Amino acid sequence: MGSRAGPRLKPPSRFLTFAEPRALIELGIGIASAPLLLQAPRGDGHPVVALPGFLASDGSTHMLRRYLARMGYEAHGWGLGRNIGNMMTRRYRLYETVAALHKKTGRKVSLVGWSLGGIYARDVALEMPDAVRYVISLGSPFANDVRATHAGKLYERLGGESIDNIAEADLIRIQSDLSMPATAIFTRTDGVVNWKTCVLRESSKAENIEVLGSHCGLGVNPAVLWAVADRLAQKEGAFDPFDRKGPFKHGYPRR
Repeated sequence: MGSRAGPRLKPPSRFLTFAEPRALIELGIGIASAPLLLQAPRGDGHPVVALPGFLASDGSTHMLRRYLARMGYEAHGWGLGRNIGNMMTRRYRLYETVAALHKKTGRKVSLVGWSLGGIYARDVALEMPDAVRYVISLGSPFANDVRATHAGKLYERLGGESIDNIAEADLIRIQSDLSMPATAIFTRTDGVVNWKTCVLRESSKAENIEVLGSHCGLGVNPAVLWAVADRLAQKEGAFDPFDRKGPFKHGYPRR
């Protein structure tokens, strides 16, 4: 999320918003790409929790979780029903979920959050760093100006939580550098949130990966799925920059 003192950004153009149904094409390509996706680096069995975006439930991350399970991870949904916002209250239940999974498995938990789910993921990582191994956000508006989205008013109406009433310290905290490796995946053709709100400060253990696609297709886009599997396959505590090679190399634009 962005600070109120930061630059004001505009939501994506209506052209990009109306083009979001192209996510269905990404879904089709993702399903057809299954044989290639299974060639990604395999995991070591550690637990991974997938967090859905605004208005979505665990059903939206089914393909992502099924893929991660096939790649050798213990994949979990967030188990909190539909994500209708009200993050400042509901986040405590997620703390309990991650803490219980960490205790049960004896291993650190990786978090993959889609859109609003990525903001939850960063919040959990900042609150309990000893329990979190890796954080991946997919089109999550945590940086700069969080108001640069077409979902802001609906978030406030359904969640009963006004963005303007969230403490400045909390808004700044969410965009803080994490102590564990982190990857922010984004697309410049995002039709829901301004892509500039989805990038983190790059460092020796933090990176941004741009993909071609839509906001609503990030959880099924094969280039995204490959990148997620590749990032999570790194040894605990290790971090090497993402290598944009492989079967989906054309899905990662170079700027």
